[in-house]
Amino acid sequence: MLITLTCYAPNAPDIGYLFGKNPASLFAREFSGGRVLVFYPEVADDYLTIVLLTEIDPVTLVRTASGAHGLDQYVNDRPYVASSLTSVALNTAFGSALGGKSRERPERVGEILRWDVSLPVVVCDAGEDFITRIFAPLGYEVTAERLPLDPTFPAWGLSNLYALRLSGAQTVQAVLSHLYVLLPALDNAKHYYIDIGEADKLLNHGGAWLAAHPERELIARRYLRYRRPLVASALARLADLALEESDAEDETTESETEVAPDDMPVASVEKIANLHEQRLNAVMEAIRVASATSLVDLGCGEGRLLTLALKERSLKRILGMDVSSGSLARARRYLHLDDMAPAQRERIEIVQGSLLYRDKRLEGFDVAALVEVVEHLDPPRLGALERVVFAHARPRRVIVTTPNREYNAHWEALGAEKLRHRDHRFEWTRAECQAWAEVIASAFGYTCEWREIGPADEALGAPSQMVIFDRQDDLGSQETKVKENGEEATP
Repeated sequence: MLITLTCYAPNAPDIGYLFGKNPASLFAREFSGGRVLVFYPEVADDYLTIVLLTEIDPVTLVRTASGAHGLDQYVNDRPYVASSLTSVALNTAFGSALGGKSRERPERVGEILRWDVSLPVVVCDAGEDFITRIFAPLGYEVTAERLPLDPTFPAWGLSNLYALRLSGAQTVQAVLSHLYVLLPALDNAKHYYIDIGEADKLLNHGGAWLAAHPERELIARRYLRYRRPLVASALARLADLALEESDAEDETTESETEVAPDDMPVASVEKIANLHEQRLNAVMEAIRVASATSLVDLGCGEGRLLTLALKERSLKRILGMDVSSGSLARARRYLHLDDMAPAQRERIEIVQGSLLYRDKRLEGFDVAALVEVVEHLDPPRLGALERVVFAHARPRRVIVTTPNREYNAHWEALGAEKLRHRDHRFEWTRAECQAWAEVIASAFGYTCEWREIGPADEALGAPSQMVIFDRQDDLGSQETKVKENGEEATP
């Protein structure tokens, strides 16, 4: 069995520390099904390839409690296809990475990286559509090619084996946990005894992303081999986890949209309680005046701007993108995507992705909106977002909203030193925001207009600020200026 994972990132050799494996060494270890090996065939400054090779012992396989019977114990494809045994091998080789731990590089554990994952042979009895249904909601571009039963005898037809390729932006832990949980679900078989421990593994490695997955029930049933008590218990725990995640998101949304502290006078609270609504309305007005027919909402969250955009009949194509699978699941529910009329459903698409890496799905839009997004990025990574949006996607208009830090002094509970939200990495003053906008406009061939949103204080300004960038006509020289060479943006 073979899995090839190629990661594209700055200082790529450093990613080896996240896997806990030295790129210069061969890792080999025995496990219950055979032997697992890990090696790096390619290591460069901006990418590396790591290979997991699993050698299955067919004799051990037959002797297991769920081993093969009849002719299957002599002739079968188990040693050669990615299956439930691959999960055991993954945990054997990458236990720390699968648990989200790195002793040498803990600061990079949560870093979202771009991956190409190749599995030359996986087994799936449910067809290509099922493969797409379980991987695509997690943010992967899925390519699955069904393989012939025997290429020398085409009349025998096709097999249940597929060559699978996955491309997407994920953390190391996420890509490993997706493979750990979903490969056995594809296989629909377990090669060892299933007990309550397997349900624990499903929850431990699936976690919040599985709780928000639209196919979580089917995944749980296949992973646990239809053991009804185990499946029922796992689904109940996943439902509780989804509820906890939803409650946490509700707290985050409230903190973002109603930034006023509890001790603010009632009259002042009433003036800004609808600040987020004012912000969205201001963004929508900027979209209308641009005569836009297409919109991409970058960092769409739970889909509030998308809801307003759907009401604009002039918008024929709408895309929402967010890095959080949980937020995207809530957006689908908030938009009632599954119950949407076909004509409406054709207008909108929701995808998972990172703003730190070039993505062709973002190209060709009239307007891109980043509503309260930039302040959630560490400042050193802001340059990657700028290149992705302004150098590569290059919409006609880009609308950015972000807090005005000066206004925080208006609230005693915050003062001038505190940020408005626990996930904000920075907040700009009005002068800092305008200076940033002018640099971006000059560097990437845009004009910029700065505006304020919300009730303004004479000395502190308004609580929110908006910048509207409009692309200039003479793009050729500007593209040369930013070295538009087709390569991925990097943090």
